[in-house]
Amino acid sequence: MRIGLIGKKIGMTQKFFESGEAIPVTVLQVEPGKVVDVITKDKRGYSALLVGYGHVKSSKLTKAMKGFYAKKSLEAKKILKEYRIEDTEAFKPGADVTLEVLKDKKFVDIRSKTIGKGFAGVMKRYNFGGLRASHGVSVSHRSHGSTGQRQDPGKVFKGKKMAGHMGDKFRTTQGLEIVETDIANNLLYLRGSIPGSKNTYVEIMEAVKVKNKTTAVERLKTYYEDIETAKLDKKDKKNVAKQAKEDAKAAKEAAKSEANTEEKKD
Repeated sequence: MRIGLIGKKIGMTQKFFESGEAIPVTVLQVEPGKVVDVITKDKRGYSALLVGYGHVKSSKLTKAMKGFYAKKSLEAKKILKEYRIEDTEAFKPGADVTLEVLKDKKFVDIRSKTIGKGFAGVMKRYNFGGLRASHGVSVSHRSHGSTGQRQDPGKVFKGKKMAGHMGDKFRTTQGLEIVETDIANNLLYLRGSIPGSKNTYVEIMEAVKVKNKTTAVERLKTYYEDIETAKLDKKDKKNVAKQAKEDAKAAKEAAKSEANTEEKKD
């Protein structure tokens, strides 16, 4: 498994590149994490890291958690996440987990909670068409219609699409492109939208699926290379034209001197 990060969704904006490309991005404020505990196979049967993020007042903690952090001699953390990894020797309690984890990564997976919509009907929740809005349908244009069968089975099956609580659920968005990583300010710019409202906590992980897709940074690099190639080609054309002009001039002078030599002989 991969080590993840916790970020806070700030909002959306655009990134403009010199190549003329404009990309919609979501800005995440990534909080540096601390390794709270290193779990070994001898201790629990598997190797993992317990990483803490954010800050919380000691008055918000239970006595058990106060004792846990006091034993580790670490500051209390708001969020604790466990990541199973094979090699834990490189990490020690108190070590920092920053954006350097995603330094050479191109795509990430995002897990966050969607915006809560409250109680919603089937047309909003599941995109139902509703009943006919004609004469005689009474006030049931947006209802879902019948939900059950006859005496057999005589019930509504579980999972039936009906009106109910919409949103406020954890959802994962896979394969979001990293447009820019601002390590100095702990900012991460991801292409596209992310579930949740502003100030929502977001879990960031290295992408599981491998994408054979060029990123904005790679396209910008290619753009600069094409410009340099065009400049060199233009320079080479000028040099070739200049050399051809000099050769023609030299040939003309040689022909002229040869003609003068023949006249003198005559």
